[in-house]
Amino acid sequence: MEFDIMQYIRAFAAGGLLCLIGQVLIDKTRLTPARILTMYVVAGVVLGALGLYQPFADWAGAGATVPLTGFGNNLAKGVKRAVEEKGLLGAFTGGFTSAAGGISAAVFFGYVVSLLFRPGDKS
Repeated sequence: MEFDIMQYIRAFAAGGLLCLIGQVLIDKTRLTPARILTMYVVAGVVLGALGLYQPFADWAGAGATVPLTGFGNNLAKGVKRAVEEKGLLGAFTGGFTSAAGGISAAVFFGYVVSLLFRPGDKS
């Protein structure tokens, strides 16, 4: 695999832009961070279902696939693939199947960190 500095620049720019949009939403609106994160996942699902997210992900690489919009896009792709293979039942199972690795890793590493560190009151 060849080193391509532009790939890193595109990923940094795309990921930075997504973070910038989130920060502006936090600073300039009354939306809570949880609602903004949910909006990002839903935006990834909708853009993925419309076929608009994949060209962006192809261009931006990890700058588009790692953030929550990429998770939403992954869910949409999984549902689409499962519906093609299994019919309507795939609409209920496809998202879980496509995101199982990431969700499992998040649960596992969250548990490991909870064992290593004892959260306490900040005051």
